[in-house]
Amino acid sequence: MKIRKIDSANYKQIITILNDWWNGRQMTDMLPKLFFEHFQETSFIMEEKDQIIGFLVGFLSQSKKKEAYIHFVGVHPEKRNLNIGKRLYNQFFEVIQQKGYDTVRCVTSPTNKASISYHTKMGFQIEIGDREVDGVSIHTDYDGPKQDRVLFVKKLY
Repeated sequence: MKIRKIDSANYKQIITILNDWWNGRQMTDMLPKLFFEHFQETSFIMEEKDQIIGFLVGFLSQSKKKEAYIHFVGVHPEKRNLNIGKRLYNQFFEVIQQKGYDTVRCVTSPTNKASISYHTKMGFQIEIGDREVDGVSIHTDYDGPKQDRVLFVKKLY
């Protein structure tokens, strides 16, 4: 397995497998091609035998100094629990630290219990929202009406 920077040619490969990796859930709208064109320095592909088995799309904030954001991470369903996600996150952490950034943020849906668990195990803290659901702090209507989100932050020191 090897990690490399993402490039715009990877867009078609990933977009064709994305919904399958999420059990048919419509995810392609969340990952436009612009991420593959404009954030190559902070987005990565994990490959095994020239096959994509994982990816991470992240970027440096232009609005908040020393903060970076992880927008989307995917791991092939048959390759989960092999630390692929962890290796991609660590690659991202290393690159942004080299650039002088020390804070990482990301967001997930309150219904995505696996994501919430994963991020807290990776050392992310849940940011306090305006209400709690099932013991998790939620930001109501964060992405629009009825689009509640769980916000995470991780300090890299």
